Amino acid sequence: MSESSINRSLSRAWTAPVRAMNRFLGTADDGDRPQRSRDYGSAVVDCGLYIDGKRVPGELTPDEALREACAQENAFVWLGLHEPGQDEMSDIARTYGLHELAVEDAVKADQRPKLEQFGAVQFLVLRTARYVPHSELTETSQVVETGQMMIFIGERFVITVRHGDASELSPVRANLETERAALLEQGPWAVAYAVTDRVVDIYVEVADQVEADLDIIEESVFSRESGAKIQQIYQMKRELVEFRRAVVPLQRPLATITGTQNRLVPKEIRRYFRDVQDHLTRTVEQVSSYDDLLNSILQARLAQVTVDQNNDMRKIAAWAGISAVWTAIAGVYGMNFVHMPETTWLYGYPAMLTVMVSISVLLYRAFRRNGWL
Repeated sequence: MSESSINRSLSRAWTAPVRAMNRFLGTADDGDRPQRSRDYGSAVVDCGLYIDGKRVPGELTPDEALREACAQENAFVWLGLHEPGQDEMSDIARTYGLHELAVEDAVKADQRPKLEQFGAVQFLVLRTARYVPHSELTETSQVVETGQMMIFIGERFVITVRHGDASELSPVRANLETERAALLEQGPWAVAYAVTDRVVDIYVEVADQVEADLDIIEESVFSRESGAKIQQIYQMKRELVEFRRAVVPLQRPLATITGTQNRLVPKEIRRYFRDVQDHLTRTVEQVSSYDDLLNSILQARLAQVTVDQNNDMRKIAAWAGISAVWTAIAGVYGMNFVHMPETTWLYGYPAMLTVMVSISVLLYRAFRRNGWL
């Protein structure tokens, strides 16, 4: 045996127990498992490999899952990320060949709904929404909370990047894996449909709950006891504008996906997307009607405030007119002229009081009859 062979044998004999101890302590070195040891951070929520619509058991890293998907027929990877950082997203981008512009959008999470193509990868951006429960609507109440959902759709993978707490995807994944395996056989676009359907279904729920808030505001505005504050109505309008920014721009990407000229999306999946488009259209119409209703409520409340101010001014003017009688008579007799009528009369003082009270009562009844008091 040569000297080099002896050295290699001694090296393996020495490093084997060290590696075993490292694995026992959870500190395996990078040279032992070069691919599996890559740390993608806490952004990875789930990474699944699907073959013929069924998930392959076991845990795989994103790069391992992609290699397996490329080696199998009718296989793809569904990688779920939640609020990834720049470094984590850059690692994923190198593995899956994502464009740097799309990666930048996925990290910043401040995009309008859109559909873009970067080579063989489609990049779909959605805005998520959820209703924030509240006991009462105030000037600072948050009614609708929005977030972002980015979907990278490739030939062998689909990557979902979620920002915010709205539209969690664990129910979507569970539903697809347990009840809709036939849909998963359609590939990555089936996942894109399921995620979009989940987002739009929550739009419908949020719209219904916002309608209940609008009913409460409308009732309080026209209530005789107390009207809603203008600040509350304006806050609701701001929340509705935020919701509108999430819903309305999504129409154009869905129209592109469901178009007959779109050959990238399977025909069967386009049919499912049309159902999502119908639900979105309904929500858009609801939001538009809510906006019109809220404008009407705001105008009605402003008109009420103007009427209330006019009523207050009339009351002030009426009481000022009544008090002017006392002021005028008292001012005349307070001049202390020597030759004043009735100054030496025994009943002059009670007579003047009677005259002033009588005139005040007559004025009060007149103002009351005309609605000034």
